Amino acid sequence: MIKIKGVIIAAGMGSRLLPVTKELPKCLLEINGKTMLQHQLDAFKENNITDVAIVKGFQHEKIDVGNVSYFLNEDYENNNILASLFYAKDFMDSGFISSYSDIVYDKEIVKKLKESEGDFCVVVDENWKKCYEGRTLHPIEEAENVVLDKNNVIKIGKHINSEEAHAEFIGLAKFSDNGVKIIKELYEELENSFLNLPFQQAKIFQKSYLTDFFQELINRDFKVTPVKIESKWCEIDTYQDLQKSEELFGGN
Repeated sequence: MIKIKGVIIAAGMGSRLLPVTKELPKCLLEINGKTMLQHQLDAFKENNITDVAIVKGFQHEKIDVGNVSYFLNEDYENNNILASLFYAKDFMDSGFISSYSDIVYDKEIVKKLKESEGDFCVVVDENWKKCYEGRTLHPIEEAENVVLDKNNVIKIGKHINSEEAHAEFIGLAKFSDNGVKIIKELYEELENSFLNLPFQQAKIFQKSYLTDFFQELINRDFKVTPVKIESKWCEIDTYQDLQKSEELFGGN
């Protein structure tokens, strides 16, 4: 049995869901009577991932689910997803799955990711354009797209246009034991070299997305492996998304 940890990145604000998220972390919004965060924890638990850390920031005191480790990103207003993840670097002593906190996904997606092989694996939806049908409040241009070459990710990020993209990165990734060693060393190197300077698609390193980090790995000839799915997940960024997720996960 594969033993692996989980890290949920839940530091940011959900500005598009104001005023509901004015005093509530987005991950605590409910989908059919259960918070997004609990949906994620349940999907992890179904796959025997019980050693979980949550990186908190905005309204951090309201996230209290018990039986998890917590890390606080106090500077969440001035940094981004990549920096948030590495607030949990002391937790990263073995392989782990990382998850954005504003996505909901079927447990089978976690199973497929957990069983995937490679130091760096990312879940990508090949049916991604269908997710944007009727999604007028979240433009397709903001998708974190990927370009694939056989069994490799060769480009990843929001800058990739929809005509070039083969799939969308959904916000779930896995790092092997060896991958953890690599990313911790690389992050330290990049932080020392690019602090307050442009990095990949970010204006400054602190504002980097996780996809910027994956692109750096690719540029350094590390293999980033796509774990291909077709739907059965949802990003919650607007009220439209919230309604769609309740329809999609109505039986959960």
